Parts: sequence; C-alpha cells; structure tokens
Amino acid sequence: MKKRVVAYKSLPTDLLVQLQDEFELTCFDGVTPANRAAFETALATAHGLIGAGAHFDARRFDAAPHLEIISTVSVGYDNFDVEAMTTRGILLANTPDVLNETVADTIFALILASARRVVELAEFVRAGQWTASIGDAHYGTDVHGKTLGIVGMGRIGTAVARRGGCDRRSACRNRAAPEVEATLGATLLPLDDLLARADFVCVVLPLTPETSRFIGAREFGLMKPSAFFINGSRGRVVDEAALVEALRVGRIRGAGLDVFEHEPLPADSPLLAMKNVVCLPHIGSATHETRYAMAKCAVDNLVAGLRGERPAYLVNEAAWRG
Repeated sequence: MKKRVVAYKSLPTDLLVQLQDEFELTCFDGVTPANRAAFETALATAHGLIGAGAHFDARRFDAAPHLEIISTVSVGYDNFDVEAMTTRGILLANTPDVLNETVADTIFALILASARRVVELAEFVRAGQWTASIGDAHYGTDVHGKTLGIVGMGRIGTAVARRGGCDRRSACRNRAAPEVEATLGATLLPLDDLLARADFVCVVLPLTPETSRFIGAREFGLMKPSAFFINGSRGRVVDEAALVEALRVGRIRGAGLDVFEHEPLPADSPLLAMKNVVCLPHIGSATHETRYAMAKCAVDNLVAGLRGERPAYLVNEAAWRG
C-alpha cells in the first residue's frame, strides 16, 4: 500500500509526477479558510507533508497520527513547533544552501537600491517629474569605500560578504569564526561595535525565540545617522515600530526591507509613506531557478524520509531513529 503525501503548496509538474509515481498524493494550493477543513481531513491519514507557509503546532500533529515527516520548501522553520515534532518522532527537513546566492543577490540589491535611491528616483521619472538635470536634492550615497556590517554570518551572510562593493566588512555571529576573517577579510566584532561602525547594517538571522526583536530602539540608537538598515531574514527579528521611529526622526538614513512583521505588508504601514525606504514583497529566493531547486530539494528530503532514509537536510536530528 502506498504511503499518503499531502502537498500544501503548488509544485512543478515533473516533481508532482515523481511523487505520484511513489505515493498517494493529495494537493492543496496553500491552506486557506476555504480549504482548511479538507486539509485537516487529509492530515488524518498523511504520512508525509510538503509545502510552505502554513503553521503547524501540537494540535495539528495530534490530528496526524501517521505523520512521519514534513518537508518545508524553505530554509526558515519558525512556522513549526520543532519540539512537539521531535517528541512525536516526526522529522522536519528544510532547504538550505540552494538559495544562499539568490537571497544574497536580493540583499545586495537592497543595499544598492537604498543607497542610490533607485526606487524613489525611478518613480520620479515615471511621474514625469524629470524636467531638468538633477541636483543634490536627488543625490544618493556611495556604496564603494563603505563598511558593510553583517549581523548573522552564516551561509547567506557569507554570500553577501563575498559580493564586495563595500571596501570594509564587519561580521557579528554567535561563535568564533576565524575563517571569516581569513577568507573574506572581515573583522569579527561585538554587535554594539558593528552597529556603531557600519554604513550598511544587514541582518541575516533565523527567527528563533532568542532573535525575536533582536534589533530594536537601543540598537538603532547605536547606528550612524548616515547608516542604512537592510533586512533580508525575517521581519520579526526587528522591532518594526522602533525601526519606523528611527527612520521618522532621522536616527538612520534609510532602510531596505524584504521582510516585515506582518506579511503581506498592510497598505497603511507607515513604511510605505517613507521615500527613504525600499519595500519588497519577500522576494529573497524568488527566481525561477532557485524556487525550482528548493522544491526539488524538498521533494528529495520527503522521499528519503518516507523510504526510511535520513533526509539530506534534517532540522531535528533528535527525531531521527535510523
């Protein structure tokens, strides 16, 4: 008898065919109020889940007594109660590595767009306001020759540092990493020193209980008034109200944001009224190539787990009984 798999996100056709060849497959295009009851019913007999965006807590695991593995099409796994999964012996797999360079591209695009006022001035031209040579009221800020501060020097943070553009790089991470200094020419600093020195502060942290609102009013107060804040990790790593206030009073010069406390970003968010803020709709890994690679990685993780093999990217090692 085939094991049952529930896909709660659209997947490429060839990957769906691969799953259908081996498993009994039920598909949902996201979990919505309209299909939630049907999704919960499918959970009751599912051995494996694959998707992204839905929240899973102990209640949902209790409603899925046959569940062996969830394979999330993402690197972040803050939507999952990992402790509850591990207690029940349910594997959680994610998709790191395949999106490192693409997310780093997005973060560096935010650096350039914020410093050179790309979005603001593109709209200036589109609105027909470019009627003469621009003056200093429309000048931006150089990126070359500046100090790039990276808070969270993991896979993606390292990829950001490799992109260059800035002449000096600083890094802050939870453990010593001499290889960062040796290979990237970065200087490892305590967080407060990094904030005080950097011209561009890039946050690349996973969302955990320890990193929730990691950057707040105190941290913005340590930054240069000329500095830019860039967030390409998770919105809730930042105290968004404190960021809005720092921008409003000129405590920092600008911000480039791909993630927010609430997504989609509400239309009445004060961030949208600020010309010195670039807001993107969480596009970090959103290219055709990378999203396919993520889906393929997630399928491979799922298939391995359901075959009794260790997934290549296992989050909760303690749940593995191989």
